[in-house]
Amino acid sequence: MTSASKVDEEKNGNRGNMWDMEQKFDQPMDEEAGKLRNMDREKKFSTLLVIRLAYQSLGVVYGDLGTSPLYVFYNTFPRGVDDPEDVIGALSLIIYSLTLVPLLKYVFIVLRANDNGQGGTLALYSLLCRHANIKIIPNRHRTDEKLTTYSWTTSHEKSFAAKTQRWLEGHFIKNALLILVLVGTCMVIGDGILTPAISVLSAAGGIRVNKPEIDNRVVVLVAVVILVGLFSVQHFGTDKVGWLFAPIVLVWLLLIGGIGIYNISRFGARVLRAFSPVYVYRYLRNGKKKSWLSLGGILLSITGTEALFADLANYPVLSVQIAFTLLVFPCLLLAYSGQAAYLVNNLHHSGDVFYRCIPEKIYWPVFVIATLAAIVASQATITATFSIIKQALAHGCFPRVKVVHTSKKFLGQIYIPDINWILMILCIAVTAGFKNQSQIGNAYGTAVVCVMLVTTLLMILVMILVWHCHWILVIVFTVLSLIVECTYFSAVLFKVDQGGWGPLAIAGVFLLVMYVWHYGTLKRYEFELHSKVSMAWILGLGPSLGLVRVPGVGLVYTELASGVPHIFSHFITNLPAIHSVVVFVCVKYLPVYTVPEEERFLVKRIGPKNFHIFRCVARYGYKDLHKKDSSFEKKLFNNLFMFVRLESMMEDCSDSEYSPCEPRSEQSNNNGNTNSLGNGDLTTSSVDLIDTARSLADVNVTFQSSSPCTEVDEYEFLNNSRESGVVHILGNTVVVASRDSRFYKKIAIDYIYAFLRKICRENSVIFNIPHESLLNVGQVFYV
Repeated sequence: MTSASKVDEEKNGNRGNMWDMEQKFDQPMDEEAGKLRNMDREKKFSTLLVIRLAYQSLGVVYGDLGTSPLYVFYNTFPRGVDDPEDVIGALSLIIYSLTLVPLLKYVFIVLRANDNGQGGTLALYSLLCRHANIKIIPNRHRTDEKLTTYSWTTSHEKSFAAKTQRWLEGHFIKNALLILVLVGTCMVIGDGILTPAISVLSAAGGIRVNKPEIDNRVVVLVAVVILVGLFSVQHFGTDKVGWLFAPIVLVWLLLIGGIGIYNISRFGARVLRAFSPVYVYRYLRNGKKKSWLSLGGILLSITGTEALFADLANYPVLSVQIAFTLLVFPCLLLAYSGQAAYLVNNLHHSGDVFYRCIPEKIYWPVFVIATLAAIVASQATITATFSIIKQALAHGCFPRVKVVHTSKKFLGQIYIPDINWILMILCIAVTAGFKNQSQIGNAYGTAVVCVMLVTTLLMILVMILVWHCHWILVIVFTVLSLIVECTYFSAVLFKVDQGGWGPLAIAGVFLLVMYVWHYGTLKRYEFELHSKVSMAWILGLGPSLGLVRVPGVGLVYTELASGVPHIFSHFITNLPAIHSVVVFVCVKYLPVYTVPEEERFLVKRIGPKNFHIFRCVARYGYKDLHKKDSSFEKKLFNNLFMFVRLESMMEDCSDSEYSPCEPRSEQSNNNGNTNSLGNGDLTTSSVDLIDTARSLADVNVTFQSSSPCTEVDEYEFLNNSRESGVVHILGNTVVVASRDSRFYKKIAIDYIYAFLRKICRENSVIFNIPHESLLNVGQVFYV
C-alpha cells in the first residue's frame, strides 16, 4: 500500500480495505478515549459569589472601556467646536453606540458565544472547528469528540446549518476563514500596543492642564517612563497585583460618574436631550463630511469592548453582565453627559475637556486615579495579547515562544517574555513617534473596528452552526451590527494617512509571520502524513525489528496520532540498534480550551506484546501549558505503567472462572471486529478499569491489593528499561522550497520561515529534555 492511498483512507474516516494487520494492531483509540471521558457538570454559582465576581471583573474586563472618557471628546473635536448642537449630537451618538455595541451586541449576545468561558476571535474559531471540519491541519479525529470539553452538536443533512458547514469545508473558504481570524488576532495584538500608548499619554496629559508651562515633551517622557515600568513588572503576573485592580476601577467609575452629575447640575441638563435619537440624525445631516470624519473619535467611546470579550476567562458571563449593566454603563453615560454639559458652555476646551471639568479641590486625586486606571486598562489589553498568542500557538499559527504560568490559582494568567518586550518597544515607538492623542486615536479606532467586524462575521457562523438560530434572527443581528460597524469603518478609512496606517502596518507584519509559520507547519505535517510507514512493514521485521534491541526506552516524538512516522524508519535504517521499549509520542493540540488531566493521555499497544512498542497521545487545549519541569515525562510513564498493569489485570480476570471483569473480556470496535484478550491486541479492553480509578494513587492501591493474581513481568521489564536510560528522539525536518517554486514561495519558506525556526524555541526546550538524552534525526523536505 502506498503512503498516498493510506492518506486518502485516513481522510475518509479509515473506511475501505486496509491491511489486516493494521486493523488488528494499529486501530484508532476510540475505546480508550471513550473510557476516559467524565461527565461534564455545569458550574453553578451562588448569588453572593456572582456579585463578588462581578466586582472582581471590573479590574480585568472593564479597565479599557472605563478609561475611554479620557480621550473621546478630544479625538472627536480635535480642532474645537463651533456649535453647541454638535456637542449634543456627538453625545447622542456616544449614547447609542454604547447601547447598541457593548450593551446589546457584546454583553447580551456575543458573550454567550464563549468557548467554555474563553473569549476572543480564536476562541470563536475553535468553537467553529468543532462543528465543521475547517481546520487547515488535517489532524482531526473522532476520538477527540469524546473529550468532556469537546462540546459540539450535529445538524440535519438538509438544514441550512448543514449546507453552511459543507460550504465552509471547501478548501478556499477554509483558507479565507483562517486569514480572517488571523487578521482579527493581529488587530487585537495592535490593541495591546495602542491601548497603553493612548491611555497613559492621555492620563499624563493632565499635567499640562494644571501646569500649562510644561512642555509636551515632558508629558511624552512621563508617559514613556510609566510604560517602561508597566512592562517591566509583567513577569510578576497579574495575580500579584490583581487585588488592586478592581478597587481602582471601582473608584474611577464612581468618580467619573459623580463628576458627570456635578457638571450636569452645574451647567444645566439641556444635554440630556441627546437621549433622543433625533439628534443623531441631525448631527450627521447638518455636519455632513465634518461630522462623518468625527465618527472616528466617537468610535473610541466603545474601545475596550473587544477586550471585554477577550478577557472573559475566569468570570461567569452573568457576573460580567451585572457589572456592566448596573455600574459601568450608567457611570459612562453620566461621565460623557457631564463632559458634554461642560463643553456646551466652554466650546474652546474640547482638547482637554476631561481635566477641565474636574472640580479644583479634587483635581490631583483624580489625576492620580486616572493614571492608575490607565495602567489597569493597559494591563488588561497586555494580558489579552498574551492569551491570544497562546491560543495562536496551539493552532500552529505562531512561532514557539516561552510561556510562563504566573499563577497557581488561575490557569489563564500567563506571561510571554519575548512578546512583552516587543510590545514595550512598539508601544514606546508609537507614543514617542505620534506624540499626540489624535493620531494615536485614529490608529486605535482602526484596530478596534476591524476586530469588531471580524467578530461579527464569526458570530454569524456561530449563530448558524452552533446555536442553530432561525434565519430571521441571523439577518437582524447581521444587519444591525454591520450598519453600525461599517459606518464607523468608513469613517476611519479617511484617517488612514493621519495615524490609521499604524495598526495596519503592525497587523501586516504579524499576519505575515503567523501565516508563513502556519503554512510551514502545515507542510511539515503533510510530509509526515504522506511519508509514514505501514505498520505491516514494522511487523514484518519481527520482535527484534531486524536490529539489536539495547536496554532503555526510546521516546519517538511525532505529530501523527496513527501510523509509524518516517523519522523512525529513517532512524532504524541508518543505525544498527534500537531500544528495547519504543514509545511513539504524539503531542496534539485540540480546538478546546482545556483537556482535563485524567483525559489527557491515551496509551495503546502497537503490535504483539513481545515487540514492546506503544503509542501515547498527549492532548492539550489552547489554554493548557507545558511547564518547564519533569512532569510531562513523569506523567507519560505513569500512564504507560498504569496501562500495562491494567492490561495484566484484565488478562488475569479473563482467565479466572468467576470475576466481575468477565463481561468486559471482549469489546467490539467501530468496524465490528472483536478484540480478544488472547490475541495480542489488548488495548481496548485493558482500559475498561480506568473508570474505577479516579487517580493514579487509587490505581496503585488497587494494584498492590491485587498483585498476587497479576502478572508483573512486563511492568518490571518496562521499569528496568526506564532505569537503563530514556532517549528522546526528535525529528528535525528542514523545509526547503523546491527549485521550480515561485519567487514569493522561496522567500516565504527559505528566508522567513527558516529565520523564524532559527529564533523560536526548540521542542527539546519546551519538553525540558536533557541535552545528553536528546537525539535529533535530520530530514530535508522540499515543498
